[in-house]
Amino acid sequence: MAVLGRGEGHGGISILHALGAGYGAAVSISLSTRVQLRDTPVKREPEDPHGLILAVVETWSGAGLPMPDAEELHWAIRSDLPSGRGLKSSAALAVACIRALADATETALENHQIVDIASSAQLACGCSLTGSVDDSWAAVEPGWKVVDPSRPAAEGVLMQGEVEDPDDWTILILNRGPREIQPDPERFQAAAGQFQQAISAIEQGHIFNAMIHNGRAVAAALGDNMGRKTCNDMGILGSRVSTISGSGPAIALIIPSSQEATVRRVKQTLEPREWEILQTTFHTGEA
Repeated sequence: MAVLGRGEGHGGISILHALGAGYGAAVSISLSTRVQLRDTPVKREPEDPHGLILAVVETWSGAGLPMPDAEELHWAIRSDLPSGRGLKSSAALAVACIRALADATETALENHQIVDIASSAQLACGCSLTGSVDDSWAAVEPGWKVVDPSRPAAEGVLMQGEVEDPDDWTILILNRGPREIQPDPERFQAAAGQFQQAISAIEQGHIFNAMIHNGRAVAAALGDNMGRKTCNDMGILGSRVSTISGSGPAIALIIPSSQEATVRRVKQTLEPREWEILQTTFHTGEA
């Protein structure tokens, strides 16, 4: 069994939801998906309900890029990211697969090319309504970008930056289970006024405030009263940011790393709900 190529893509937390805001933005976190591309079957075939991996291969080939020299392609996947929770798992998988194909064929790609392929594949298989361009950027690079999803990745970055003092923050991800409420574009557009508050905050450089406003707008668009209440409760307990990521249902909390007591208090408060709590950091690109 030969490993033909390897790749990795990171997850992210939403700053702006493209369905409601018109622009998308996400910040990269340290949770990731790692892929090995092999020429013989793997012990456990990956779960891929949308057919995203095939869509990546077809998009790669359709772009005229070289295919690996192998009769069969098989994928071994390890991921820290629960799927379908709003943590950019699809973008992370797409980017990891693209990087593995590039590794296997010694193909050099710019990051914006990876983003374009990942976004096209997500649209093609139907796992994204917008192409998740911002998610794909978060999967590829540290930091955050505000993007216009209607433009090619190389031209669509409107603002970008990194979280100041990223090591000063602890991130808790509240995994509330599988998505039960599917996003309705009309409801997101109806909440445009609330999303505008997030846009205004990010224009002023207040990334954390933008995340809070975006989470409130998403809760309104989804009718997620439990999510809204949980975010409010966590803010009272001391979380600097409490927000719904993507189209939910995961909730992301950003807490000063120095406030270990707050982290413990949050975990103890949520213990009766039996939600999985993932602890991570902002992705900085450092090993």
